[in-house]
Amino acid sequence: MDAARARFASHGFARTSMADIVAESGLSNGAIYRYFTSKDEIVIAVCEQGTEALPRALTADAVAGFLEHVRTLARDTDQARLVAQIYAEAAVSPPLAAVVQQQLAAMRAAVAELVPARRREHAGQIAEAFVALCVSYSQQLAIRGDLEPAPYIAALMAIIEG
Repeated sequence: MDAARARFASHGFARTSMADIVAESGLSNGAIYRYFTSKDEIVIAVCEQGTEALPRALTADAVAGFLEHVRTLARDTDQARLVAQIYAEAAVSPPLAAVVQQQLAAMRAAVAELVPARRREHAGQIAEAFVALCVSYSQQLAIRGDLEPAPYIAALMAIIEG
């Protein structure tokens, strides 16, 4: 999985073959095909493995820590590039789209649970905007490189606080 993740992040799904994954992993064809019958199955498995840890609260410090974590993963592991690849592939792969939709729904539900009591009536809208902005930040990291999270933190706090 690590070999596939690294290869997908650096070369994309379309430019990565099963032979590339075998070579990157150092495993035999048989070892990989024992667990996965196709590259599509590996793509879905990578996606299922890669959920982000959300903040524990919707405070400025917690949101800043979360976005800094996203930024660090983008810098150190190419996570943002991998997520960009997953989203692009999900646009044309219904099985992958189903996994991504499920993960996004779980993220929105988790964020909605964190919304302060005084903003509960807007929890769904806040969660929707929070997840959308965080996904956008990740996409920007994939395309633009290392990017300060301060404007995103300010926007997220404005959404949360109303």
